[in-house]
Amino acid sequence: MNFTMAPAGNPAAPLARRNPVAKLGAALLFTLPLIATVDPLTPALALLVELAVLPLFGVSYATAGRRSLPLLTAAAGILVTMVLFAAERTGPLLVGLGPFDITTGVLMSALGLILRIFAVALPGVIVFATTDPTDLADALVQNAKVPPRFAIGALAAFRLLPLLGAEWQLLTLARRARGVDAGRNPVARVRLFGATAFALLVGAMRRGGRLAVAMDARGFDSGHPRTYARKQSFTRADALLMAGAAALAAVTIATTVALGLFRPILG
Repeated sequence: MNFTMAPAGNPAAPLARRNPVAKLGAALLFTLPLIATVDPLTPALALLVELAVLPLFGVSYATAGRRSLPLLTAAAGILVTMVLFAAERTGPLLVGLGPFDITTGVLMSALGLILRIFAVALPGVIVFATTDPTDLADALVQNAKVPPRFAIGALAAFRLLPLLGAEWQLLTLARRARGVDAGRNPVARVRLFGATAFALLVGAMRRGGRLAVAMDARGFDSGHPRTYARKQSFTRADALLMAGAAALAAVTIATTVALGLFRPILG
């Protein structure tokens, strides 16, 4: 288990220099319309746009691919779920597996959901690959007027995420040193995984409690106005980034509607 949260993009890239709130807002504006449709074309077009703007954010395709690898597990889960439990099995039959007939309609529905997951997640990957977490927390408080209690608490939790990977490895090595090993037994592997995950959860809760006490002791919730070492400015270029994201989302939806392939999620 490994969590890589450090920025990996080129900070000198044109769009990587934009305000963190602007990048986060642009990601939300571009991906929210994808929830309104279940057709595969809309997320496919959105993915093409996202891949086209990756160089403008200074993020390499290799970096984006590595950080999107966990989505493959979700994609496989969606495919299996649709094959097993799809209510509508329209279209020509491709493979007959008893009660689980795989038709073109089932595969198109699964493809639409899988593409949507990647299209919605990739902007988040871009934002966090080009943004320092401290800058994001400061921008949320200064520009988006988010309560400091929430923003600083989220920043602390975000900073502690990489420790989970190191602690998981430490717990695994400690159990192995005591002779606790599942070997090739799948049932024992599941039980060992559950026990290790529970120990990790307990450790995380204890660390969170200590961190909360330490932050209170340092006056993080004193109610007095705070000062910030990093001034975050929201400029016209940041507003243009958000407007451009909204315009691209509208063009994507309009293209699907014009081609007659728009399938609204409601109705």
